[in-house]
Amino acid sequence: MRGLAQRPAGAWALALVVTVCVLALDQLTKQAVRHSITPGDEHKLLPGIQLVNTRNHGVAFGFLPGSHVLVTVLIAVALAILLAYFALHTSKRLIWLPTGMLFGGAIGNIVDRLREGSVTDFIKLPLGWPPFNLADASITLGILVLFLLVDSSRRSDP
Repeated sequence: MRGLAQRPAGAWALALVVTVCVLALDQLTKQAVRHSITPGDEHKLLPGIQLVNTRNHGVAFGFLPGSHVLVTVLIAVALAILLAYFALHTSKRLIWLPTGMLFGGAIGNIVDRLREGSVTDFIKLPLGWPPFNLADASITLGILVLFLLVDSSRRSDP
């Protein structure tokens, strides 16, 4: 896989595979939650982790609720910047991974917004953390991995 990832076309292909996998897992889990958990109910998954069925009208973790136009513009701008960065850096080691994670998560939540007018969130952590979904987790981890890759490449460049 390393040889494939080092070619620009290979990096695009791997990013697409990750995008599709994240999107599929996100949509399947949201559908399962919508069909098995009544809104307002909580199901214990692990100590401190509940499964719930809630709707989010903002971006990740409920930020900017009710600002549909602003949310759409922010997402479009962020994805355009990511796409441009990826296109210019396809030879960077593993850059396809956070790119796919970010696109898959963003598209997963966009699909919900278009289909239902809101995003289905279902993972609830303790201490008042807002419920989230796999798309939100993928976006958050994708940002972290992207920052780590950019930072590591800056440290290794003379």
